Parts: sequence; structure tokens; C-alpha cells
Amino acid sequence: MRLIKIGNITISEESGPFVIAEAGVNYYEIAEKEKIELLAAAKKMVALAAESGADAIKFQIYKADKLASVYSPVYWDTTKEKTKSQYELFQKYDKFGDKEYEALAEYAKEKNIIFMATPFDEEAIELVDRLSPVFKIASVDITNFPFLSRIAKKNKPIFLSVGASTMDEIKEAVELIKKEGNNQLALLHCVLNYPTEYQNANLGRIKELIRAFPEYLIGYSDHTLPDENMLVLTGAVLLGAKIIEKHFTLDKTLIGNDHYHAMDPDDLKKFKKNLRFMKNIMVASADNQTEAQAIKYARRSLVASRDLPEGAIISAEDITAKRPGTGISPKFINDVIGKRAKRVIKNDEILQWDDLS
Repeated sequence: MRLIKIGNITISEESGPFVIAEAGVNYYEIAEKEKIELLAAAKKMVALAAESGADAIKFQIYKADKLASVYSPVYWDTTKEKTKSQYELFQKYDKFGDKEYEALAEYAKEKNIIFMATPFDEEAIELVDRLSPVFKIASVDITNFPFLSRIAKKNKPIFLSVGASTMDEIKEAVELIKKEGNNQLALLHCVLNYPTEYQNANLGRIKELIRAFPEYLIGYSDHTLPDENMLVLTGAVLLGAKIIEKHFTLDKTLIGNDHYHAMDPDDLKKFKKNLRFMKNIMVASADNQTEAQAIKYARRSLVASRDLPEGAIISAEDITAKRPGTGISPKFINDVIGKRAKRVIKNDEILQWDDLS
């Protein structure tokens, strides 16, 4: 189903991309830096994401003891995020409960931006179901079939990231979701590496997914460092991504978690500016009025290649093609040859149909 409705937004092949600012749990360091409460920091991210042009802001909902073993090793750049186990990291960022997420969802409504969240356990699924019109599922849960099944049964749109997955694994997940009667699915290309080197972004996978799953919308969840002109995200859109998700922060220099590969409000504004520019240049139109002057004066007409007396029968040697295009088009040369000059035609003079009989 290549059309998904999220709130009052319809995402389709004809629409511009749906842009998700992935706040994750980045509000923890923002609160610490600005010496404000966690909820105030999260709300500030909501407000600035809305102001900068995001369609949705997304958080991550988990509890460390339900997500990772105390023995779970890290898989990210430990020079940027220094925790030694996944459990240790997640324990730092699981302080919010239902009340805080309910407040964020209400605040997002006030700011006219869609509240989203990725659930990582069964209780979180129920919370997201109450607060958001859409489910986002992380790449790491693509083989977690009981989890996928429970979400699919909610019969809400699903954005499924497919990083670090084989095509067969993606097909299995898609079939499971369809089997539960849910066909409101979008697949997001993703590279599960933090940060992803530009040469490893593998944006060509977007086209591969479009070919493999023609019935679904395809998007891109990005983990590269924000480039100066936001060309990675822009390139993904040009390749057909209809949903764009990127981590979001208010300060890319903050240490820890996802700040170092996140976009900030200026990056988001730059990307949205790119989208507006692309929209202008990619409109298909049969109207060539802007080229009318060029058509008239840069195309060629048939002209006399020598003086022709009145009554002369026109031969191929008597005419040539030169600019401007205000006379008889050269495509009619065979119709002109053999006609008679109705008047004296001077060398280099542009031929008109009224000059011939």
C-alpha cells in the first residue's frame, strides 16, 4: 500500500518526504548542559524540531532491565559514548515513565508536530499505542517475531528500519506483519553503525528496496555525520525515500549517546531548504514559455543562399538553414524545393510561405 496516513499528513509516491527528528534520549545531556529539568529539555527539543520543519519528533521508550543483559557488549564508538555495556548505557537513559511521555505527546500536539516513539518492550508498545498514530520499529527487532506480531495487531502504520538485515529477513518480517492483517507498512533503509562512514551509507539500497517491495513506501534512517550541505539526506530523497529519519540534538558537541552523529536545528532547516529547492526544479511541465525567445531566435529557418529572381524554381542549392527561426523551418525543406519564387528574394533573406507558389 504505497500510501500511509499519519495524523493529517498523507505520505505517498507523490508527496514530499515525511521528516522525523529522532530525539531519542538526547534530552538527558541537554538538560545537564542547560541545567534544566529533563522534561523541560525534551519539550525544548519538540519545540525546536517543529520550528525547524520536522513533521514528527521521535523518542525511544525502554527500561534497561527489559532491554539488555548486564553482559551485553557495546557496538558503537566508545570514544564518543564511553559506557562499557549496553545495559550500562540504557540504565542512564530510562528515567521517564508514562506521565512524562504523555506530557510530551500533549506538548507535541500544541506545537503541531507528530509525537512518535520506538518501543523496546511490551509495556512500551501499549504506551506508544495510546500516544502515537504510528509505530517505529528499530532494525534490531526485525527478527523479534513476537514483538512484531504484537505491534502489527494494533493495526496502525508501521515504519520498520531494516538495517543489518538480509533481504530474506526483511521478507519474513513483511510477511509476518501482513499475516496479522496489517498492510500499513513502510521500510526504512538503515546502516546499523554509529557513525556510518559516508562511503558505507549504501544509498543504492533504497532503489533495491523499491524494486523488491513495490507495494510499500521506502524511507531512510540515517546514521552518518551531518555533512555541510545535508547531501546524504537529500540524495536519499532523490533516490526515492519518502520517509527520512535522522537523530536530532540541540548541540552536536555534547558527549555521549547520539549527539555526535545527529543533526541540529540548523541542519534540519538546511535540509528542508534543499527539499523546497528540489520541489521547484523537479516539477514536470509541458509549458515551455521560458524558452519561447530561444525557440524563436536560436532555431533555424530556410534562407536564400544566393539572389533568386522572381519566378525562379527553388532547388536544394538555392537554400540553406540559418538562424533565426522566424521563417520556414528546415524540416519543411522537401516541401520548399520545387516551388517558385513569387518575388525577388535576396541572398541570406529568410523565406516565408507567402514568398512561394
